[in-house]
Amino acid sequence: MPRFHFNVYDGYSAPDPDGTELADIKAAREEAIVLAGSLLRDEGRKLRPGEDWRMEVTDEAGALLCHLDFAVTEASAMAKTGK
Repeated sequence: MPRFHFNVYDGYSAPDPDGTELADIKAAREEAIVLAGSLLRDEGRKLRPGEDWRMEVTDEAGALLCHLDFAVTEASAMAKTGK
């Protein structure tokens, strides 16, 4: 079974040295979405406007297979209120 790595970049690099064995890239993509949701739920309060959060899914050789991107961007209306 292939091994996939879920590396997180949120101002700090958090490579996944062990990886997870999953059936295929479809299963890895689904796992990435669930894992990202869990991480953002637990750590999302730390993200500030202008900061980016990214999870990259790689194979055992380090080839990028897919990535999930999340960015905190304030709407222009927020700039007018000063909040």
